[in-house]
Amino acid sequence: MYHSKRKNYLYKFKLENRFYVYVLLIFGLLFSGCQADNNSNRNGVEAADEEWTILFDGESIDHWRGYNMDGLPDGWLIEGDELVFRPEEGMNTTDIITNEKYSDFEFRAEYNISEGGNSGIFHHVIEQPGQAIFWSGPEMQILDNEAYPGNEDFQRSGSLYDLLPADPQNTLPPGEWNSVRIISEGADMEYWQNGEKVVEFTRWSPEWFEMVRNSKFECHPSFGTVPEGHIGLQDHGDEVRFRNIEIRRLN
Repeated sequence: MYHSKRKNYLYKFKLENRFYVYVLLIFGLLFSGCQADNNSNRNGVEAADEEWTILFDGESIDHWRGYNMDGLPDGWLIEGDELVFRPEEGMNTTDIITNEKYSDFEFRAEYNISEGGNSGIFHHVIEQPGQAIFWSGPEMQILDNEAYPGNEDFQRSGSLYDLLPADPQNTLPPGEWNSVRIISEGADMEYWQNGEKVVEFTRWSPEWFEMVRNSKFECHPSFGTVPEGHIGLQDHGDEVRFRNIEIRRLN
């Protein structure tokens, strides 16, 4: 009788404890789910921001160096929250590139070109001693379309320089800030300007090679060939301002 009561008691004890364990587990799962949702809601913006690398924060130029150089060349300055290139008399060309290389990415920035000015944003740049930056890196053109002399459609702001014109042509004039995005996913490229997609193309396609053969880049076999390279900002001898420069890698 004692053993029977003891067995019943133990059986009941196990059932009750198992019940409490189940309750605690369910409560824990629900609570953790709520915690995850709360964290997601509370930190959603921060989590998204963490994907982006700030390439210029208005305080330092640590993410940049000169093309084919170890340090930062003269002419590139910080003024307020802007990265400014201001040419000096007798200065050699001093394009700058990111320290890091990028393959698939989304790049964002704003630019403000001086009156009559010319500049550009390069991507997938490789460093070649003795060779200019534009012999490897395709360029999203920056230009004062009205004042710069002798420019054609494919040389205007937002264009894939010397290859494809920006359409629509929505560039704001000197003194006003233009926003740009460059998106690279595999061979596919998109240029966006002031909220509109203005250029798209596919590298290494038959159309791409045909375009290159009919351009100034025909005799430069490294042009647009690499899947990974630096982002570059151009010194074309004219004052230009950049701000809010950031990039994120795409999986």
